[in-house]
Amino acid sequence: QVQLVESGGGSVQAGGSLRLSCAASGYTYSSYSMGWFRQAPGKERDGVACIDSAGSTSYADSVKGRFTVSRDNAKNTLYLQMNSLKPEDTAMYYCAARVFRYCVAGMASSRYKYWGQGTQVTVSS
Repeated sequence: QVQLVESGGGSVQAGGSLRLSCAASGYTYSSYSMGWFRQAPGKERDGVACIDSAGSTSYADSVKGRFTVSRDNAKNTLYLQMNSLKPEDTAMYYCAARVFRYCVAGMASSRYKYWGQGTQVTVSS
């Protein structure tokens, strides 16, 4: 049974940093691409970052230069380092696993099969 469990969310002031983690189990983690998504109240779920099985990454324009996605295949864990946070980054953040090695169309939530329960990030001005 595939499980994805996010952690690391919280409240921070604008300009601050947070590091999200996503612990994966129940499948061959290293073979799949992984993504981070976020959803603010009343808005659609948007792609934030994707990392493929080889470690290549892609980002939404809104987070480029501020967020960094990484993975530790030995620990079956995905990370999202978020720096220079802005109030508009406030959202529920989800990690997701895709049964595919690459990040082609990696920002499309419909391409991902498994999802975590989410972790809340709140950035105050």
